[in-house]
Amino acid sequence: MYSVELKGLKKAYGKQIALKELNLKVEQGVIFGLVGPNGAGKSTTIHILSGLLKPDKGEVFIFGEDLKTHETSIKRKLGVVSQELALFENLSAYENVSFFLKLYGIRGKENKLKTEQALEYVGLSDKAKKKAKTFSGGMKRRLHIACAIAHKPQLIIMDEPTVGIDPQSRNHILSTIELLNKEGATVIYTTHYMEEVEAICNPIAIIDHGSLLIEGSKETLKEEIYEKQQISLEMKEWDENLLTSLREVRGIEEVAWQGNVLELTFPKEINCLPEIIRKIEKSNKEIKMLTTKVPNLEDVFLKLTGRTLRD
Repeated sequence: MYSVELKGLKKAYGKQIALKELNLKVEQGVIFGLVGPNGAGKSTTIHILSGLLKPDKGEVFIFGEDLKTHETSIKRKLGVVSQELALFENLSAYENVSFFLKLYGIRGKENKLKTEQALEYVGLSDKAKKKAKTFSGGMKRRLHIACAIAHKPQLIIMDEPTVGIDPQSRNHILSTIELLNKEGATVIYTTHYMEEVEAICNPIAIIDHGSLLIEGSKETLKEEIYEKQQISLEMKEWDENLLTSLREVRGIEEVAWQGNVLELTFPKEINCLPEIIRKIEKSNKEIKMLTTKVPNLEDVFLKLTGRTLRD
């Protein structure tokens, strides 16, 4: 059973189509990265999953239950960390978390225990009695997360939880997400920071213009998109004859000099490196450094969408 299954989701705002036949499956127990440029349909998808928005067409199943007919029971299994902070500024950190737990009917000793646990998760135990209005932006974000996860949800939806915060709070939030996941929660994570996706998410789905472009593990995405190998050789000196010789190596598709760096491109399935090294040795030229270019998720994203994630 999947934690989330979206079937043929459609949503339009007047003439603007936000989602068109979006199909997506999220396995249980993963940190699922949902990424896309601005206007891709991420927020619409998150709002539909959270029950804040109804799709024009399609079905949403969460832990096998239809969101249309089981919305109340499903929402008890959800923890939603929205971009907008939902805090009471004049209440203490403890009072904020305790209040949100009461909305789930959790009171008394259980409320106290879960409130303390949630504040510990986000590193705010020592600030429990401090009012939210005295907190920095990063601390408010962490308190916001504590309020969303205190009831121990099975599915946590996080919509850009680290936007505009300091590096310390950001690292703490990422560590908290990994801890929650280790304890059994499924996390759906959206962000404009691809390095965060690289660090904690697997698998990953990239959407654009309301459609799914690609989905899979980090490794699969890179392998499917990039069919070529690129190596860079830092040479001690330029040599036109060597350049000509390397162009004759079977499989080499591109050879270029950038300063004293020789860049070569060839298909993944052909191992040209031994012949390249042999020809360089034969020319009596010295290699100062050899590096292989490994594509990252930003490269994959740019190739698929034509934009960087922050555009």
